Amino acid sequence: MKKLMMATTAMAMISGGAFAAGHAEEIKIGVVLGFTGPLESITPAMGAGAEMAMAEVTEAGALLGGATVTSVRADSTCIDAGAAASAAERVVTSDGVAAIMGADCSGVTGAILQNVARPNGVVMISPSATSPGLSTAEDDGLFFRTAPSDARQGVIITEILQDRGVDEVALTYTNNDYGKGLADAFQGAFEAAGGTVTISAAHEDGKADYSAEVGALASAGGDVLVVAGYVDQGGSGVVRSALDSGAFDTFYFPDGMVGVKLNENFGDELNGSFGAYPGTDSIGAARFVELADANGFDGTGAFAPESYDAAALIMLAMQAAGSSASADFKDHVFDVANAPGVEIFPGELAKGLELLAAGEDIDYVGASAVELIGPGESAGNYQEIEFADGVYSTIGYR
Repeated sequence: MKKLMMATTAMAMISGGAFAAGHAEEIKIGVVLGFTGPLESITPAMGAGAEMAMAEVTEAGALLGGATVTSVRADSTCIDAGAAASAAERVVTSDGVAAIMGADCSGVTGAILQNVARPNGVVMISPSATSPGLSTAEDDGLFFRTAPSDARQGVIITEILQDRGVDEVALTYTNNDYGKGLADAFQGAFEAAGGTVTISAAHEDGKADYSAEVGALASAGGDVLVVAGYVDQGGSGVVRSALDSGAFDTFYFPDGMVGVKLNENFGDELNGSFGAYPGTDSIGAARFVELADANGFDGTGAFAPESYDAAALIMLAMQAAGSSASADFKDHVFDVANAPGVEIFPGELAKGLELLAAGEDIDYVGASAVELIGPGESAGNYQEIEFADGVYSTIGYR
């Protein structure tokens, strides 16, 4: 059935080829990320990753008879749901974007989904919103994510801690949808595996002093402090206070804490600490890093590969549908993301577009080994990191 639908689409595209050649469409895709706020050191590479995919497709000239793809950026702020929804509304209603690559943080992503995407029928593919709550959100078939749910991350954290012989931890989390969702997922997995969480305490972002929070964490004790926060905000504040007071000297860092800013903020003070964030050692990951280097940004940054993949899936689904309208291509995202079909890697988007135009199946593997499951989210691959000599590096994959 899938192949028949694609063949029908291809015939329609061929029959309209003469028209399309003279009327190449300009397709706009919103890139809605927290370019300011608690992830502002991570989002530049994320935006660059998505825009690299758009440039690749535009240069190929193979999308919908030669359509060009333009990025329209908007600042989600990561933490202000009202501002994020307003920014997304502008790119949808004023700029006329056909889809949204984003948002980034879970709370603002949920707000945009309910207040902008659903009312306007616009597809969203988030590269980094990981709250388990988004798995069951009402989405009218419009919402996808190339990042895995934190239900999966909770298991990964548990496995890494247990492999290191850690069975008692203190836990602090940023007081929002992301932090709470991850904290609950981790605590449930860790305790089910026999571990002990001595305390699970929220912290607020934007404070100058976290000594009170660290005092409570220290009183509860634990071999490791798990910091489910943001590297550019309260997470780093908690770590600084814990180090300065001697409360903890070993930390576990989930995805929101992993970025070069962590090296800059603490250096060798974190030697021996560890963590993980989404990533894979696939062929596609290596190719993405090479392409990113050639385009002047760090392809190893958290969620940069997932951002390239999110933008790529939007455009490939458009090609499969023969239309840039969300109502038409939303039902093709799963088709292009999963088997069966010819595997497509970073730098091969032109090949994918040409195969789809010919009525062939593709299996977009991309930069993060994309495989969509259940409610349109990544099955999930993680890279484990460890600090040594003042910087973190990848030591394995899960």
